Amino acid sequence: MPSLNALRAFEAAARLESFAKAADELGVTAGAVTQQIRQLEAALGFPVFRRLAQGVALTDAAREALPRLTRGFDMLGQAVQTLREAEPYRPLTIAALPCLAQLWLSPRLPTLQQAFPDLQISLSAMEEPPDPRREPHDLALFYREAAEPGAIQLGDDAILPVCTPSLAGKIASADDLARQTLLHDAVWRGDWARWLAFALPQARVDAGRGPAFSLYSLALDACLSGAGVLMGRMSLVAPHLASGRLAAPFAQAMPTLDRPTLTPADGPGAHPRRREVMEWLARAAGQPAQI
Repeated sequence: MPSLNALRAFEAAARLESFAKAADELGVTAGAVTQQIRQLEAALGFPVFRRLAQGVALTDAAREALPRLTRGFDMLGQAVQTLREAEPYRPLTIAALPCLAQLWLSPRLPTLQQAFPDLQISLSAMEEPPDPRREPHDLALFYREAAEPGAIQLGDDAILPVCTPSLAGKIASADDLARQTLLHDAVWRGDWARWLAFALPQARVDAGRGPAFSLYSLALDACLSGAGVLMGRMSLVAPHLASGRLAAPFAQAMPTLDRPTLTPADGPGAHPRRREVMEWLARAAGQPAQI
């Protein structure tokens, strides 16, 4: 019998038709998915993907087996949910985008625990919202443009350049900005071009120049160290602006459609106190976080 991890990697890659998307769903690297699928092929003794010049494609045998594997993993997820339902004092689980988990939720966890002293909180960081059939969580915190029924959006959001106060003192114009190092989050790499088109449409600034970071928190650390100017998300950098650790050399903030959104689980196994916690977090969104 092949390993469960190998089968899981194959099922995700086959269902999503992408090793990269499978890696995001599973919280691993694309290389790890490739390695697991190679192990599966070695255990089976035949390939499950055909290697093509433009990528990979499922073999006929793999395509036929995929629906059964998908149903099997869905049933495993449901079994785990049944186990969770049987434990009345289980932790309340929150799934969140890594930057929101690190920079928005973590600073508020101490006061959240004080407000709910008898409640255990479990936090998981992931790049994509969890599939409730596979990874049931009680609350999900991700950027969304529109809130689903029962969800709460945590106020408006906007982007604007931020940097250390000493660096901000050297930036009074677009020409000054053009001479600085621009810092990027890899997922939001287009934010600089969007903000420049909104605030400084005539500026000659190369929006793609500068290093990109796989985690927003790493880009923020580089910014706080004075390494350059970051396109800041107000939902993530507002405490640093309030404390004076960061400054905004330009006042024009560009509103964004996507904003932090709390979505509760909807099912019989969801934690009974999830809405209490969600409403508390919604109130906490309007208060400064401790950094």
